[in-house]
Amino acid sequence: MGKFSKTGKRGMPRMNTSSLPDLIFTLLFFFMMVTTMREVTLKVEFRAPQGTELEKLEKKSLVTFIYVGKPTQEFRKTLGDETRIQLNDSFAETAEIQDYIIGERASMKEEDQPQMTVSLKVDRDTKMGIVTDIKEALRRAYALKINYSAAKRQ
Repeated sequence: MGKFSKTGKRGMPRMNTSSLPDLIFTLLFFFMMVTTMREVTLKVEFRAPQGTELEKLEKKSLVTFIYVGKPTQEFRKTLGDETRIQLNDSFAETAEIQDYIIGERASMKEEDQPQMTVSLKVDRDTKMGIVTDIKEALRRAYALKINYSAAKRQ
């Protein structure tokens, strides 16, 4: 026969951690699905003008953005207060827009290239002369589908 001890020194049973990896991967998957990654760091201040007839873009992968506005505070010391153009993460001149558009078009699939849209995110206080120069550069690059970003009128 076996011996039973009656010492009463029973401890707390250990916690079962077998489902912990499942919980961690579930949380990781949730945050990966919910989080959006910003592709471009804005170096210009951008306050969208207000519009009344707004449409949402269907495929954002076919949209190339050009930002126009005054440099942010950290860049004003070196660049001044005048309006600048931002392509991806760098400042550019209007002469560089044509090469930028050609490069962006080349990075797309061949069947998606005709649907490429250029979205101009222009600050509401920007002078129209700069926008006209950008549109001329886009015409030279055969980027004829242009979208102007705006906020909904309150």
